[in-house]
Amino acid sequence: MKKPHIKSRKKKAITLLEIMIVIFLIGLIGSVIGYNVKGSLEEGKAFRSEQGIEKLQDIFQMEMANGATAAEIMFNPKYYLENSGLVANADKLLKDGWNRPYKISAKGDYELKIKSDALEDHKEKKQKKLDKKNGSQTVNTPLKQPSNED
Repeated sequence: MKKPHIKSRKKKAITLLEIMIVIFLIGLIGSVIGYNVKGSLEEGKAFRSEQGIEKLQDIFQMEMANGATAAEIMFNPKYYLENSGLVANADKLLKDGWNRPYKISAKGDYELKIKSDALEDHKEKKQKKLDKKNGSQTVNTPLKQPSNED
């Protein structure tokens, strides 16, 4: 008996040019995705910072209601966070979304101000982008603070 003759197909090899085109397209898609994700990461850091400030304000207000002064909390915030029993990791809470420490200042005996320089910078950049997008230029003039002498 004769064996049936099967046509053998010759495999076509992938050329170096085709591989280079595929790698280029993957890189292009990856860079576009990375660019878009970077903006989302910055927004996430800003959100974390805002939530952290609110949480710190709430905890410190409770501590002041228990007898601590703003100056005491300002000089040793970690102690009061750990003492409150509401925070698992005080070191982590005392840093903003960009992993920089919050700036805590006391205004009087029972008022604290907590701010993040990185969050302020992020808000300024965001506002400049919006202004540029809208085509308007805002003039940053310092507001006159009311004085107690009036």
